[in-house]
Amino acid sequence: MYEIGDKIVYTIHGAGTIIDIQEIEILGNKESYYILQLPINDITVSVPVSDSEGIRPVISKEEGKKVIEILESDTSEMSKNWGKRYRENLEHMKTGNIFEIADIVRNLSVLNEEKGLSASEKKMLDNAKRVMVSELIIAGSLTKEEAIEMIDDAISLE
Repeated sequence: MYEIGDKIVYTIHGAGTIIDIQEIEILGNKESYYILQLPINDITVSVPVSDSEGIRPVISKEEGKKVIEILESDTSEMSKNWGKRYRENLEHMKTGNIFEIADIVRNLSVLNEEKGLSASEKKMLDNAKRVMVSELIIAGSLTKEEAIEMIDDAISLE
């Protein structure tokens, strides 16, 4: 179990700091929740302590360097069918694995430059980038702007 002050990633929302742990009753069921303060847009979310699959520790600086290496590498093979590609990327997003998210950000960014994305894929790219930015902010003690610039610089679209 994590404690107040720990930095964790909740796969749906990104990285943040646990600022409290509360018992919350919903429909007659009491459950413990981490109250997570996210650096993006300065919001708080309640995360069930029992959702151990959706929670993981923030990456180290060394792992952050690997994320940048993934962003700098060539794109990986993707389905030509946008619907199939979307479903595959959605499955990768659900894992919360930062390296798979980096792969999605790189691939969709390049594809967006080359021929554009569907509205659904643009939203996925934005969400994946937001999750990555939040984790890089915490892992690297960066500002939001620095994290965004680091990602954009790593994905050289020239």
